[in-house]
Formats: sequence, structure tokens, C-alpha cells
Amino acid sequence: MRRIEKILREAFASPENRLGPDNPEPAFDAPLIGVSLADDPVWRRIKDHIGDFYWLPEQAFALAFPDAALPAADLRVISWILPQTRATRDDHRTCKELPSRRWSLARHYGEKFNEYARSYVVEGLAAQGIQACAPSLLPQWSRQISPDYGFASTWSERHAAFAAGLGTFGISDGLITARGKAIRAGSVVAAMDVPATPRPYGDDHRAYCLFFTTGKCLACAKRCPAGAISDKGHDKIACGGYIRGVTAPYVEAEQLGFPVNSCGLCQTGVPCEARIPKTAGKK
Repeated sequence: MRRIEKILREAFASPENRLGPDNPEPAFDAPLIGVSLADDPVWRRIKDHIGDFYWLPEQAFALAFPDAALPAADLRVISWILPQTRATRDDHRTCKELPSRRWSLARHYGEKFNEYARSYVVEGLAAQGIQACAPSLLPQWSRQISPDYGFASTWSERHAAFAAGLGTFGISDGLITARGKAIRAGSVVAAMDVPATPRPYGDDHRAYCLFFTTGKCLACAKRCPAGAISDKGHDKIACGGYIRGVTAPYVEAEQLGFPVNSCGLCQTGVPCEARIPKTAGKK
């Protein structure tokens, strides 16, 4: 675990963790790190829920190393959470219909750093003789349609983080972590033997959401300008339509000069913005 932490912290110390080519302000605070066993039954449950197209860790690894396929028991999934900085959250919290400029910068350049971090971890482990891949960076990665959940993909960073004990899902589909819901996430699959991170919530994928644990809150629904969140869940079509039709053009015209799928208003100004709500899980 120390090797993983060292590699990730080296990545965070690099100039790549910034809000833009001319903006050295860090895109994210220090990461949270977790590990799951690739043969943990939770992975099969995730695949069964999302769809047959979803990769198990060993399937992603086999795509990256077709001549060195390994059983799930020999693999680990290393996951990390990238918390938005307080400055970004403070700016975004004041917005009601359109994203703050700092949030848009973090969405674009911060995710570029996340891609860098994935590659850095893979290369750092390779330098130690450990094979690893970042499923989200594989050329075979693709967007898909889940029979039950609509828009999906062959690998989910949030589900990987859930499996690694880093957080649970809210009514908005955001992942609530020890650093809150205003986050990005990344992961790699590695052929190494390290212990799994405990999952304090067991298999309860909704344990940290106030709506699911108390029947109240829905603060994220009130924050959503598209009306895409309700007690019925997250309407991905309405959410995506608002981002593509409203916020992305706004970012291009008024903020960055190019479109960015920036919104995330449901991630700030809510009880789970920067922490796990104190009463979550207490029914």
C-alpha cells in the first residue's frame, strides 16, 4: 500500500495537478486511496446490475495484457478520490443555474490530470515490475446503455471506489465519500498482492445518503436546474440534455472558449458536499 501511496502522491506533487496551463492553482486536494480484491463478489454483483458489457477487473486486465491473462485472485483494483478544493467548492456553491468558472476548469483540466495520474500509476508500478492498466484509458473502453440504468460504460470509476470502501451512492448517483461528493475518481487494475481496504458500509451502496437513510433531504434535487433529481432518482436523459444544451455552450461562450460538460451543481451546497453527513446510516 505504501508503494501505491508514494506513486500517487508523486503524481499530485507534479505541475499537472493544476487548473490550467497558465493557472498553477491545484485542481484537487490530496487523494483518498483504497484497494479492492478483484475476486471480491461485489464485482460480479456490479456487473449483474449494470449489464453484461461491464468489465470485471480480470476482463479489463486481459484486454491490456492478452498474453498474460491472470485470474482475479491475483489482481487488485487501486482506486482514488480527488476532492475538489475548498476554493472551487466555495465558488460553485454560489451558483444556481450555471457552473462557476473554477468548476469548469477543474472539470476539464482536472480530469486531464486524472488521466495523467492513471498513466503515472501504471508506469510507476511497471517500473517496479508490476503489470497494471487503467481500464478507463483502454482503447476498448466505450459508452453503453444499461438495461436498467440507461447511460453507462464498460468501466465505472465510482463503482470501483465503492468496491474499495471509499464511498456510497446518493439519490443523484454521485459518490459520497469521507471528503464529500464534490469529487472525481480514478482507478487501475494491478497484478500485485496488497490487502483490501475495509468497506465500512458492507454492501449497502446507499449508506451515506441522507435521503436513503432518513427519508429526508433531497437538497441535491433542489440544486438541480434541470429538475433531473427527485425522490425517484436521477434522470440521466434530463441531466445530459441540460449539460449538452445549456452548460457546455455557456462554458464555451462565456468561460473557456471551448465546450466542457460542466455542471455539478448537485455536488455543492448540500450536506454531503465535503463530508459524510453525520446522521447518514442512522435509521
